[in-house]
Amino acid sequence: MYMQSRSVRVDLSTHREIKALAAELGTSIGDTVALAIRRLRQDQIGAQLRTEQTAAEAAWQDAETE
Repeated sequence: MYMQSRSVRVDLSTHREIKALAAELGTSIGDTVALAIRRLRQDQIGAQLRTEQTAAEAAWQDAETE
């Protein structure tokens, strides 16, 4: 199956880091970038989960089910 691709411009230093990390992980540069994006998303979700609940969220969580 053919996977479409796009170019992303990064500075030379960033490219070197991605390339080195890809070599360490034994993955392609594209897969390394995909893994990094997934990790950033997971960190973002984790940060959201660590915030205090709003009153509406707490009420919803405490609501009785029918």
